[in-house]
Amino acid sequence: MRKLSNKKGQQETGSLFKPQNRNRGMKWWLEIALVFFFYLIYSFARNQFGSANVSPEKALKNAEKIIDLEKSIGTFKELQIQDFFIDWKWFIQFWNVFYGTFHFGVTIFALVWIYIKFPERYSPQRFFLLSSTGTALVGFSLFPLMPPRLLSNCGDFGACLAEKYPFVDTLSEIGGLWSFDSGTMQKVSNQFAAMPSLHFAWSLWCAIALYPILKNRIAKFLIFMYPIATTFSVIVTGNHYWIDVIGGIVCLLCGICVMKFLKILRLPALPSYFQRNI
Repeated sequence: MRKLSNKKGQQETGSLFKPQNRNRGMKWWLEIALVFFFYLIYSFARNQFGSANVSPEKALKNAEKIIDLEKSIGTFKELQIQDFFIDWKWFIQFWNVFYGTFHFGVTIFALVWIYIKFPERYSPQRFFLLSSTGTALVGFSLFPLMPPRLLSNCGDFGACLAEKYPFVDTLSEIGGLWSFDSGTMQKVSNQFAAMPSLHFAWSLWCAIALYPILKNRIAKFLIFMYPIATTFSVIVTGNHYWIDVIGGIVCLLCGICVMKFLKILRLPALPSYFQRNI
């Protein structure tokens, strides 16, 4: 009896992301609806507080605050890093493709794979990702930030300060699969959503979610390196300052706090009609 009691106690006080057998996620069409709902929230935040309504002057002012902070501690090295690699066209093109595709591709793969192969882990990981993303939206709304690539840009969203900040918009100048300069991309994206780096936040989530369940050593090594590679990509392409990466970490920490709060609430399981059949 004591062994059974101890085992039960360990289950109740286990890890935050320990599989929950009583909730294995919703039916696939409800999962898609949930993602679509979050996209609507993102669209609202983008239209109300993003580059659609925020002036470049305000975004530039916030960028100069970040740059001054980095300079004060001797870490404003983003321009030097880009300058070192900028003449390696094939190298920059690879990181342009990495930046533009892995962000969504790896995250979607992680969600779908966990949903199919590890249903008992899916629900907490999904809410971890969504709550972290929600925190990022707060950051985008409260602190619109002009990314490095726009400091030298003379377009509608740029600061036209090439002499002072000669960053290169690698997606536009060198090329990849797509560019922020296209009319469609400018309409569907928030040009000032640099703080926090959602690219990094999602990459670190992927590592946290996948590393414990991967068996192959090479796969475990690759997913471990993924957030590191993402950090390099967002800097060398001129899309983020390194402090934006710290902002991504803060988003995940906030996501964990939300998860702990939900765990304390002990919310009831979803009605059987909404739960997936396993």
